[in-house]
Formats: sequence, structure tokens, C-alpha cells
Amino acid sequence: MLYEREVNLLMKKTGFKKLAALCALLMIATLALVGCGGGEKKSDSKKFINIATGGTAGTYYPIGGAMAEILNKAIPGMNASAQSTGASVANINMLKDGSVDLAIVQNDITYYASNGAEMFKDKKVDNLRGIATLYPETCQIVTLADSGIETIADFRGRRIAVGAAGSGTEANARQIMETYGITYSDITVQYLSFGEAANALKDGNVDVAFVTAGFPTAAIQDIASQRRVRLIPVEPDKADLMIAKYPFYTKANIPAGTYAGFDQDTSAVSIMAMLVATDKMDDALGGEVAKAIFTNLERLQSAHSVGKLITKEGAMNGMSIKMNGGAEKFFKK
Repeated sequence: MLYEREVNLLMKKTGFKKLAALCALLMIATLALVGCGGGEKKSDSKKFINIATGGTAGTYYPIGGAMAEILNKAIPGMNASAQSTGASVANINMLKDGSVDLAIVQNDITYYASNGAEMFKDKKVDNLRGIATLYPETCQIVTLADSGIETIADFRGRRIAVGAAGSGTEANARQIMETYGITYSDITVQYLSFGEAANALKDGNVDVAFVTAGFPTAAIQDIASQRRVRLIPVEPDKADLMIAKYPFYTKANIPAGTYAGFDQDTSAVSIMAMLVATDKMDDALGGEVAKAIFTNLERLQSAHSVGKLITKEGAMNGMSIKMNGGAEKFFKK
């Protein structure tokens, strides 16, 4: 009754029309607040993930693009996108500064970053977390068939293209030769990219070239199209020594006939391309990401031929850093 008397009094003082207008304004304000609240909830549930890959002509870019598609379809509220980058070393730096959430990186580069070694000496990145290893990138050692070089022990006194200075390939070359007791002081070092090394080998300006990439590799195919080539093996016992010292290596075999004119199986070592996050990605989301990707592998297979090498069973091979807890739990099921 008290409420009715107050309303009647207010109506007499202000007039019915003014009161109705006031009520309408109150209702609009209430609806606006509810709408804003609903909008905030919707925004909070959205998950944004940027995936760093590599150059558009390489392998990482199509694989990363396929991963983004998978995440968008499989995880509610996901908004994932892949971006072209300078690949492994650049991707680590982008993870470090928070400009990306996931990145495809060679597992040796990830190891160096986590341990402050090689190109990350005094620049340790200690919050990296592994989601999964993906597929092998093989350390291929190529010479011309008529070079007289058949083993790594024959490298002494020769001109060896070890990769670009400070690159992952250059570190691979140094570590492989080290296992055979060969140092840079025993050879003439040539710091050349894959393309430069291929041209130098064809022209007779180097004797051996190291190439770390999935096979068959265009640079070596280019050489083999003009000159007969030979692949130099890393014997299994030497591979075991390397793996014991550098946990990111795995054993590999390059099948006979991979390159024209060379019909011998060749034992080798590989590093692994891997998917990396940081500790900013919680375990729940890490598990969702791993599950989404590894239950939709057919999409990766259609994106690039290396997709056929990506398996759930192999997703922890060569894992060189601490894993995201949710991803690790998924693969150990």
C-alpha cells in the first residue's frame, strides 16, 4: 500500500507521461546492461590462436594452415590463423615475445633455445612447451659420385658446405662430423645455403654439401639432374652416440632411388619438425589442440606429402623440451 501511495504521489508531481518516459529509459538501460554482459561472455569464450609457420613456398606454411582449419572446426569458439614467417629461429622469438601462440619449429632449434645454446647462447627461452613432434627432416650429406668420398672419415682436407652461418643445418653438420672426430680445423668450411651449395657442388667448387630437409629435397634433385651423386651415410652406431648426446636426433633411412642415379639405402639421422607453445597455453587448451590435430590427420595429409609422416604414435619421438601437460596426457592415453 505504501508503494501505491508513493507512485500516485509521484504521478501527481511529475505527470503520467513523464513517469512512463522514465520507466522506458530505465528499461532500455537495463536491456543495454544485459546486452553488454552477454557480449562480454561471448567474447570471453572466444579462443584466438596465431600459428607461426615458415615461408609460403616451404612445408611449414601449408601444414600450419591445415592445422588452423582443424582447430577452427574441432574446438568451439576457436579462431585460429596461420601466418608466414622466417621459420624456426624467428618462430622461437615470436613465441618469446607473445606475438604468436603456436609455432612449427625444428626440435634442435627448440632444444637450443630452451638450453641457451648455439644461436640462443645467452638468450635462453625457458618457457617453451612441446605440443607434439610432427615429421622428420633428414640430415642429408651429398657429394658427386666421382669425388672419391664415400664416408665422413674422407672429409679431411676437403671443402665442405655446412649450411648458412648460424643455421640449424650448420649445427647439424658440426655435430655429425664431431662424432667422427672431425672438426672445422680439419676441413675447408664453406657457409652456403642449400641453393648455393647445390650450385657450388655442380660447379666443382665444394666437395660435400649438408642439407637438412625432408627428402627428396629440391636442391639435391637439382644436382642429380645434371651430375651423378652419392649420399654419405651416418652409420647406426654413430647415430646412437649422437642421440645420447643430443636428444633431438632420431635415426633415419634414405631409400635407394630417392635421387636419380643413386640406388643405395643410406642410413642417416633426422631432426623433427615439431609444434611448440609456451607456458601461457594452459593444459586444458593444449590437450584440446593435440586431440583436434591428431584426430584429423587426413587434413594434414591432403595439405602436403609430409602429412603422411605425422602420426599419433610418433608424436613424442625426438621431443626435446618439456611438454604441455594436456598434450602429454593425450598422447600417453
